[in-house]
Amino acid sequence: MSPVRPQPLAALTAPALRRVAGIMTDIDDTLTAEGRLDPPAHEALLALRAAQVPVIAITGRPQGWSEPFARAWPVAAIVAENGAVALIPDGAALHVEYAQDAGMRSRNARRLQAVAARVLREVPGATLARDSAGRVTDIAVDHSEFAQLDATAVRQVVALMQAEGMNATVSSIHVNGWFGSHDKLSAAHWMVRRLFGRELAGEMARWVYVGDSTNDQAMFDAFPLSVGVANLRRFAAELRTWPAYITEGERGAGFAELAARVVAARQLR
Repeated sequence: MSPVRPQPLAALTAPALRRVAGIMTDIDDTLTAEGRLDPPAHEALLALRAAQVPVIAITGRPQGWSEPFARAWPVAAIVAENGAVALIPDGAALHVEYAQDAGMRSRNARRLQAVAARVLREVPGATLARDSAGRVTDIAVDHSEFAQLDATAVRQVVALMQAEGMNATVSSIHVNGWFGSHDKLSAAHWMVRRLFGRELAGEMARWVYVGDSTNDQAMFDAFPLSVGVANLRRFAAELRTWPAYITEGERGAGFAELAARVVAARQLR
């Protein structure tokens, strides 16, 4: 059976939009384009904050890369390294919290270094992501950002990581691997509990998740109000789970489409 394709964003009804409690979103190629937060996406984040719609970004990017954006962007939190590190702005302060304790992070660091060395040794052309120096709990292999790996090599990296007991996901730019049970979905539950003192399980249908790649499929499956930005279509051959809706615009322009509809629905309350 072929996967169900998404409806256009215009099919998302005003009553459903009025009930939205907040938005969770990927960053690369969902909010940003080539690493930039362009004006439409930034203005969308500001409009959502003004409408009291919290935005939580969940990304495979590292802690070090994410910290300045957590301070500068109008978001409730950024969760980096696929659910491992929460960066929570609080006025001028930034709270950093981890899904794993210090002992576990230290033990895993040695294992991560060993797997990274094996990937570089065994996969022709493999290079670690340029943002690797800021990583605390995972490794990332560049396949589309500054280096190019073909589909066969990407599959080889994923298989090697999994053989080492790691979780492995493929984003629009990197192959990420980590040890532990955390992921984007556990991060979503963590942040609703941490920021609002509520359980996401009881309000899943009131949160929107926005993504752009194959590593967003678990989130598309979990959230009834899941949205893909239009550039998700480039992964059509690999997708087994599509979001419920898809935007007309790509990347930040698509995110801005969704934000405009959520804000407009709030104003009709």
